[in-house]
Amino acid sequence: MDLMAKSGTTTQGLRAAIERSGYYPALVAEAVEAAVGGEPISSYLVHQETTFDSNEVRRHVTVLVLTGNRFIVSHTDEQAADAGSPSPYATTSTESVKLSSISSVVLSRVVANPESYTPGTLPREVVLTIGWGAVSRIDLEPAACGDANCDADHGYTGNSTADDLSLRVSEAGDGPETVRQTLVFAQALSEATAATSGPAR
Repeated sequence: MDLMAKSGTTTQGLRAAIERSGYYPALVAEAVEAAVGGEPISSYLVHQETTFDSNEVRRHVTVLVLTGNRFIVSHTDEQAADAGSPSPYATTSTESVKLSSISSVVLSRVVANPESYTPGTLPREVVLTIGWGAVSRIDLEPAACGDANCDADHGYTGNSTADDLSLRVSEAGDGPETVRQTLVFAQALSEATAATSGPAR
């Protein structure tokens, strides 16, 4: 049974979005289907990114899926032929994260002409950053005291930031619909993680 083809507009919408990306849709859909299993899909986001590496063009697609219990992220990359493979190949990975494990959902918006901003206008660019503890970044800098003449060693100070996934989407590069879908997905994920965290104590 093709689980991704079950009735339901969200599931059908995800399959259509994967096919529209044109990036090995059968391969990407199969990987996402296996990760989702039989769970109903609450929200999704499909983002394709093209990068230029020397004389090669490389494509990468990220699929984010929200179910009632999990956040699923799938990455697919294409690789040129190399010493280990005489022909080009693609690598697909999926990760399933419990909603209760997500520690942060950060959405940064870039808006042109903020002085004349009208509520509801799409941002020019958005960056969605999601952390669940698999990858952390630590930024350190020398600590100092308030005395400008002090030359003592005060050690280091810094911040630890969860930065498991960061996705940049722009209206110019990806189109307004992808920006809109990113906003919708970010809101759905924020609401879902808030619901699993329970009341503050």
